[in-house]
Amino acid sequence: MTQELNFDVIILGGGPAGFSAGIYAARGNVKTAIVDISMMGGQPSNYLELENYPGFDMIGGYDLMEKFEAHADKFGVEKFPMQEIQKIELSNENKKIITNDKVFNAKTVIIATGAQPQKLNIPGEKEFVGRGVSYCAVCDGAFYREKTVAVVGGGNAAVEEANYLTRFADKVYIIHRRDKLRADKIVQERAFKNPKIEFIWDSVATEITGTDTVERLLIKNVKNNELTELTVDGVFPYIGFAPNTEMVNGQVQQNEQGFIKTDEFLNTSVKGVYAIGDVRVTPLRQVITAAADGAIAAVSAIKYLEEIESEVLV
Repeated sequence: MTQELNFDVIILGGGPAGFSAGIYAARGNVKTAIVDISMMGGQPSNYLELENYPGFDMIGGYDLMEKFEAHADKFGVEKFPMQEIQKIELSNENKKIITNDKVFNAKTVIIATGAQPQKLNIPGEKEFVGRGVSYCAVCDGAFYREKTVAVVGGGNAAVEEANYLTRFADKVYIIHRRDKLRADKIVQERAFKNPKIEFIWDSVATEITGTDTVERLLIKNVKNNELTELTVDGVFPYIGFAPNTEMVNGQVQQNEQGFIKTDEFLNTSVKGVYAIGDVRVTPLRQVITAAADGAIAAVSAIKYLEEIESEVLV
């Protein structure tokens, strides 16, 4: 039997952006729920440690998200984790999120579904997921004790995870398509000083091979097209993120990569629908910017609710 639930604000996604939106919305005295397809916490729950969130010189990602969740609980935000969403309808005044056994109705929806690691899209990647290909060093790093791994990418995530992997692996290659990293200077310096890390510049991964597990990574130098084969036990791609927008594609305006376009108040192209955090077009994807987005969107949603309520009263 399908259960119908009515809210003023429904937030899709229980990461830092979603929890922040929930806290601000609930404090604005509107009935608020967070709906997620997985457990609450979002991407930061997989981070071993964060050292750039104000107020904490260092804190575990999971620990920080526990604090976000407890804060949302204090204000009575209702949570619905592990929901199998079948359909999302945003175009009408009454928005709907339809799951296997529930229909969530709301006047406003805040999309905080985040992003997922982008794939290399090379032969062998899909075949060896879970058998040497991983997108989470914190989750799988311990499996590579005294082994050799390759990290593909040059941003903060790639370099930070490479440093983390040296806690277990004897050797970590960082493969980057350019001749310098994009990571923050402090992150770069740690990697350059780490004797277990070796950099392979101006190169891209082209194929992952092995029998039962990963054994080799083929790379190509982008300047001279020279091919090199590395003997590795694991490959960790960190080349960016793709937005989790499958359920809303075509309902709101998006850029070529699929990230949702918003204005400064986090409005999307659909009235009463907002996008926050990593899922939207933004110059920076960090926990702090996601949390700020959540606050702005929640305040915008409350104002919108006040406007439509006043129109009804006229």
